[in-house]
Amino acid sequence: MAMVEISYDKRNNETVDKYCDCGVYGRNSILEKASGVVALPKGDPKGCGSDPVYNRNSSSPPWIALVKRGNCTFSEKINGAKRQGAAGVVVYNMDGSGNHTTHMAHSDATGIVAIMIGNFQGMEIVRLVINGTDVRMLIDLGSPHGLWMDTYWLYFLSIAFFIVTAASITYFVFISANRLYSLNAHRRTERKLKSEATKAIRRLQVRKLKTGDEETTSDSHMCAVCIESYKAGEVVTVLTCDHIFHKACIEPWLLQRRTCPMCKCDILKALGVDEETKESLSAESPPEVTVITVTGGEPMYEVPLTDPESPDPESHQHRYDNGAFDRDSMAGRR
Repeated sequence: MAMVEISYDKRNNETVDKYCDCGVYGRNSILEKASGVVALPKGDPKGCGSDPVYNRNSSSPPWIALVKRGNCTFSEKINGAKRQGAAGVVVYNMDGSGNHTTHMAHSDATGIVAIMIGNFQGMEIVRLVINGTDVRMLIDLGSPHGLWMDTYWLYFLSIAFFIVTAASITYFVFISANRLYSLNAHRRTERKLKSEATKAIRRLQVRKLKTGDEETTSDSHMCAVCIESYKAGEVVTVLTCDHIFHKACIEPWLLQRRTCPMCKCDILKALGVDEETKESLSAESPPEVTVITVTGGEPMYEVPLTDPESPDPESHQHRYDNGAFDRDSMAGRR
């Protein structure tokens, strides 16, 4: 950037000083100070042509050419003023551009200070000079926001983009890994629960219905899973809540939901399988069973859920192991 300072005297002999970091050195300009009285080209404010005419044609006292952008190249404007003896050239931007500036490229015009300022700043100085006011201008190095910053700003943007991209990828990988871990943990939990449900199902009472049983003689008794009445010869499972269902219907249901379809009783809790004992139960082998032969029926396997040696008879009621669970569940419905 270039610092531009102007000063002029009002009619009441009051001196006005203004300055701003509003100039941009040309890409081929020498980065030095320049000062002098502002001079405008006669006729064409854009200073084009091989030898534009200024109201000054020597370098003493020093003067600064102020020309408008357009009609010819920056090099032509700068060289024309340089040949007339200008100590520096200031190009102000075209109408409608506000105070916007750009980097001038003037590879054919070197060895002189050349900057660009905004249209508003340039027109303010032009009006003063046209009104007969001698405007003195000083051009000096300002804050490093010009060409120097272009390269480093590009580096900064590249590094920032890399950091943001890396952070985004890291976040995506972290989220994906976390979701994958959660999914695998959920699957492991589901497998464990199914394993516990399988063991719990083996402990449920299984019996074969006979002609004359209450379930086969009343239409009010039907399986809540398949909504069909019971028939003699069908194999049913009795849950811990005393609700009965077709064995082939209830076992898949319990593997998935582990609750009674009617009263939502949790068979794992009812059979003493809770979260604290799942791992210990999965590590244990199935307990020894006692085979009980029922006249006219299928074998039933009674297994106490507590210690087999326990003398408490209440702990052995309504707790059964279905040894036929691993066989085809449809075999009992032949």
